[in-house]
Amino acid sequence: MSGYDRRGFIKKSGLITGGVAVSPFPGILRFGSQTTNSLKIGLVGCGGRGTGAAAQALMAHPGNTLVAMGDLFEDHLSRSFEGLMEVEEIQKQLQVSNENKFLGFDAYKNVIEKCDVVILATPPAFRPEHFELAVDQGKHVFMEKPLSCDGPGTRRILDAGKVADEKNLKVVVGLQNRYDPAYQEMVQQLQDGVIGKIVSSTCYYLKGGYPLIPRSTVSSELEFQIKNWHYFTWVWAGAPAGLQIHNADIVHWAKGNYPVKAQGMGGRASLKGPDSGDVFDHFYIEYTYDDGTTMHSEIRNIDKNFNKNGTWFIGTEGTANVREGIQSHTGKALWSFDPSKGNNAYQLEHDVFFDAIIHDKPQNDTRFGAYSTLTANMGRMAAHSGREISQEMALKSDLKLYQEITSWDDIPPVLPDQKGIYPFPTPGITSVY
Repeated sequence: MSGYDRRGFIKKSGLITGGVAVSPFPGILRFGSQTTNSLKIGLVGCGGRGTGAAAQALMAHPGNTLVAMGDLFEDHLSRSFEGLMEVEEIQKQLQVSNENKFLGFDAYKNVIEKCDVVILATPPAFRPEHFELAVDQGKHVFMEKPLSCDGPGTRRILDAGKVADEKNLKVVVGLQNRYDPAYQEMVQQLQDGVIGKIVSSTCYYLKGGYPLIPRSTVSSELEFQIKNWHYFTWVWAGAPAGLQIHNADIVHWAKGNYPVKAQGMGGRASLKGPDSGDVFDHFYIEYTYDDGTTMHSEIRNIDKNFNKNGTWFIGTEGTANVREGIQSHTGKALWSFDPSKGNNAYQLEHDVFFDAIIHDKPQNDTRFGAYSTLTANMGRMAAHSGREISQEMALKSDLKLYQEITSWDDIPPVLPDQKGIYPFPTPGITSVY
């Protein structure tokens, strides 16, 4: 799992260098090709996640150039560009003039106008409107997960994804495990029935908390919330979508379906006092599929606790997870991944993306990205409300967590009281639809 966190890219470029050795996709043009294909790339959202994606997009094909960048914050944009310049392999492909470095809530419009391919890597609250415009203007899209924070946003994503198909646009979603050879092999084994029927699965995303950027360093309430986006549900969608979506997506993929309902619980064990946002810092969610089988989701982002990350399957004839392999219930080894095959999924998803664009191959991840997002949000809604929430309820919900924001003068959707305490969900009281 080396290079698992793309955000660490700026500190060390090993993730990039490590991605150029081997590709299992024979049509990809990344290695020494003399092709004249050239694609102009734009980056919207210049944090570590977006910066790493931009680097990998440039590594995917020597004709690719980065021509425009946009962010809300000048320091993010500058740090991103400087970090990219430190990667020798892509320096000549960085062609972003000062005039094409855009700031503000409408920066995405300017970036999309300048490019052929856009990377959307802002916090997910802004994803639906950014994706809609990119598709409307006929641009290929790489967009990070999750894809929305609420039902209205998910419906916008799904509608735009249909238009992308009509326009033959290529779309890849940053659920990179779908492109990881280890996961691909394991899922194929599961779909072939190596452990019999999957009767249960458990996903773990147990990690530390997030640093809080002090209020004293920002100039407004809106800036405080966006810079501390992991603390606010309207910006982040919460940990089930922001974190666990990766592991849950593996279960949906293996089963070829999505849960029809969810119930769960959660709370705020470590988040207390002023400026602690409105998110839960722990969840337990039970999802049920239409065949009666279940997926269990454990999430915790609290410091100084036991950490665990991944997806574990139990079948009628064995168990499986990508790290330990597949075993029968008697302990017989049935499958394990050969690490010499390589598994830099962060690079591979871009290799596949640009191969599809250049060779006009079908590629649109919107639907599975949207439904994995919907499932995650359904679980969060169940925990926040204390009710059983169905997939239909989650998708048809008209509750908008995100109200369109166009300037720093706008008021964010949630506000603290006089003591700096934000209203957070109370199961049994909070309405989620």
